[in-house]
Amino acid sequence: MRLFRPPPRFLKHGQSRYFSGQNSGLERAGTMASLLKTRSVIRFRGPDTVKFLQGLVTNDVQKLAEPRDEDRTHLATSNAAFTAAPPVYAALLTPQGRFLYDMFLYRPPRSDEKLDSTGSGPGPKAGEFELYADVDGSVLDEFMETLKKYKVRSKVEIENLSDEFCCWQRFGKNLSAPSEEPEADAVGWGIGTDRSSESSARGSSHGWSWHKDPRLYCLGLRGIFPSNITPPLVEADKETAEENYLLWRLENGVAEGPLEIRKGESIPLEYNLDALNAFSFDKGCYVGQELIARTRTRGVIRKRLLPLRFLDRDGNEVEMRVAAGSSVIDAQSGKKAGTVTTALGSRGFGLLRLEYVLMGSGNLAIQDHEDVQVHAVVPKWWPSEWVADHQP
Repeated sequence: MRLFRPPPRFLKHGQSRYFSGQNSGLERAGTMASLLKTRSVIRFRGPDTVKFLQGLVTNDVQKLAEPRDEDRTHLATSNAAFTAAPPVYAALLTPQGRFLYDMFLYRPPRSDEKLDSTGSGPGPKAGEFELYADVDGSVLDEFMETLKKYKVRSKVEIENLSDEFCCWQRFGKNLSAPSEEPEADAVGWGIGTDRSSESSARGSSHGWSWHKDPRLYCLGLRGIFPSNITPPLVEADKETAEENYLLWRLENGVAEGPLEIRKGESIPLEYNLDALNAFSFDKGCYVGQELIARTRTRGVIRKRLLPLRFLDRDGNEVEMRVAAGSSVIDAQSGKKAGTVTTALGSRGFGLLRLEYVLMGSGNLAIQDHEDVQVHAVVPKWWPSEWVADHQP
């Protein structure tokens, strides 16, 4: 459990400036971009890459190995090469179905059609299929050790490329998606020869690009880029501290990584990963599938992760009064309603019983600190049936 130091309401890169008020100030800040220093980039390479990951993680990796329908249509009418598939969000679970790690998987253009790292020659030979992933850097070593335990005789190499690549997120209000331009959908080494017509959304002559976040539209755009460049569309005065991206996720109710989704303990469906496109429920077997299938079949999930605001009795936000691990109680009955899982100043995540959020008194507080009230917010993106299942 961690107690976070409160960030500025809107902290620009290299500055310490605060906004005050009911919301975090991010709504007024417009579009921002953050270098995610907490994420690391690894590469899977080899003919068994897809087979290896398909039997391991929660989502369907096979779709990263196949061209999309729009690719086939485009190729039928032009000489263009394949663009990359959209990234896939997935998790690795314990055999008992508990959360271990999450990852974003990216596929470059087909290996026999892409350029090398200089942008001037053929890429790797056929059979050297590649996928890239951004993962939580705080557990990178143990994550790679876990992968190697499952690798056995699979023909796949797993490399840490954190010195060469980094992960960025664009988020905020008024965000325009580069995917409105079909040629900007690719992630990977640039393909084709007409560099003058390359989309401005691409990161370099190698073609690294932004993608819509595969979890939710409101989270913005995500991408991996060479470490020696500034990604496109990143304005100098809009580069912001990573804590603001965390604050943006707190406001939207989306946890990320094993420090926010407790490693080895958390049930992924309680952390809403089923609505964040982390699962394929018809892909076949993967590690931990049995518990996920049983929990989903059983029906109602009693607890879910929600964004929280910590307030005093006058409705003002309370800073640095709540630690992760604090118990949330129903102030009227005194019964425990859940637990604060992440705390960041006056915001946080809480794993709460929905009966207290949707059907209870609505008067929640921190145990032993009843003067700190807890306001739980049901995110707009939640499926309506999650709420309907707990209505009287």
